[in-house]
Amino acid sequence: MKQIKPFILKLIAALSLAIGVTAVMQTTTNNNTQTVQAARKLSKTEKAAKNWIAMQESGGNYSARNGSCYGKYQLNIGYLHGDYSKKNQDRTADNYVYGRYGSWVNAKRFWLAHNWY
Repeated sequence: MKQIKPFILKLIAALSLAIGVTAVMQTTTNNNTQTVQAARKLSKTEKAAKNWIAMQESGGNYSARNGSCYGKYQLNIGYLHGDYSKKNQDRTADNYVYGRYGSWVNAKRFWLAHNWY
């Protein structure tokens, strides 16, 4: 009986931690979805930065290929999950940029400093 009680307490603690992590992950997913939804209504400055990056990366060509990178935004092929459509490239680029840089303007700043984004 003495050994069962600590085991049960550890089990309850582990379950509580797992539930907490799940809640945080759901919140993060919801926040990322909101960020991408907000990205669909880009300001003129954001649109200009997005277009500028596309022109630097591929000349605006949705079919451009360079090694393991593909499309208008030269995304890693793995990010596109086999869907090379314009819509998926735009959506994936928005997800990438907003997740990594917070905005297309910030991504352009990074590109200017490093010649890649």
